[in-house]
Amino acid sequence: MSLLEGLQILVIGLGTVFLVLISLSGAVALESRIFSFLNKSKKENPAAEISTTPEKSTVVNASVGELKLIDVDERTAAMIMAIVSDESQIPLSELNFKYIKAIN
Repeated sequence: MSLLEGLQILVIGLGTVFLVLISLSGAVALESRIFSFLNKSKKENPAAEISTTPEKSTVVNASVGELKLIDVDERTAAMIMAIVSDESQIPLSELNFKYIKAIN
């Protein structure tokens, strides 16, 4: 193989690689435009996505027994009970607090 034949193969090989890379870049750009157009058309009509029926909220006012507050005001006790319910992932209606005492 002569030097001229080697250069021809080099140019053809590099040309092929760059043509494939350019075509892949074009395909990615085209897909990006298509997806952005589809997203834009979905965002233009947000009222259609919002449900007109209001959600029903169920509030259970079931108290279990009596709660004794020892040196604690009601607001602080309510916050403590809400925090315990949230951290334990147990609904407040299923918890039974007997007393809440302030520790000094």
